[in-house]
Amino acid sequence: MTATARSPKDTAQTELHLKMLRQMLLIRRFEEKAAEAYALGKIGGFCHLYIGQEAVAVGAIAALRDDDYVISSYREHGQALVKGISPSAVMAELFGKATGCSKGKGGSMHLFDAKRGFMGGHAIVGGHIPLAAGLAFASKYQSQGKVCVCFFGEAAVNIGAFHETLNMASVWKLPVIFLCENNRYGMGTAFERVAAVTDIVEHACSYDMAAELVDGMNALTVYDATRRAVERARKQSHPTLLEVRTYRYMGHSMSDPLHGVYRTKDEVEEQKARDPITHLAGKLKEDGVIDQAALDAMDAELHAEVEQAVKFADESPDPDPAELFTDVLVD
Repeated sequence: MTATARSPKDTAQTELHLKMLRQMLLIRRFEEKAAEAYALGKIGGFCHLYIGQEAVAVGAIAALRDDDYVISSYREHGQALVKGISPSAVMAELFGKATGCSKGKGGSMHLFDAKRGFMGGHAIVGGHIPLAAGLAFASKYQSQGKVCVCFFGEAAVNIGAFHETLNMASVWKLPVIFLCENNRYGMGTAFERVAAVTDIVEHACSYDMAAELVDGMNALTVYDATRRAVERARKQSHPTLLEVRTYRYMGHSMSDPLHGVYRTKDEVEEQKARDPITHLAGKLKEDGVIDQAALDAMDAELHAEVEQAVKFADESPDPDPAELFTDVLVD
């Protein structure tokens, strides 16, 4: 039998898909270990896990250049890892150690690495959305050609700054992508469902902005939608609103029961049938790109990488008390 030669385009696409699968698996294994570390008391404060939503961060960031900006809400472990912050630096930050990406001062909700264009996780709901417009404005003003992707949850749509920023971005024609991770449960103070699946994309119509509804459980679909938005931002300096429908399998935070009082175990199990990692792995198997042995080997490698991150965090020193009076930002 003669093998069919693969074109460079096909090879690049295959490599991209394998990279995306690896990144999703890394996030999943990292978050599972973070949950374990939190239960052991090694992580303090708040901790919001990304399990189930991996396809959103991976698919979206895959469409960016390395120097593009990413800014996020407090559920940002996945975005930080995909933007290039090492698992060791992220885990050390969760542990509050001096070797963390924010020197142990930020914790789970405030991961940051300006050199990689990761402009931080932000705890105030919707508070970072205007900052995204500012980053995009700076890029346009200085002719940098950079695009900014802003990740936020659907509950942020209720915040006034969301509407003000979309209006400003449209009027000023900013190269920014507002990416709403609609995981179906915007949380209030009592974990009530305050922003169920809504037509968030309708807001874009009020601001002369491109908009698209995206399946957030499919990394390839997220990539394609973000790629179109990036091209629009880069070539036309035109903003886009993406409503990405996704689902988190864990509670809102580690203080929230696994399924919470607002959904049933059956609902969660039903959604797990749409697991984004299983979906992409299955496609690559069908295409003959990867087999189960190779997938198991990849998974084992990532388990080891995350275990090493925990070891690094465990053995890292606490911040010096004098660090209370220093800036987190470094050259």
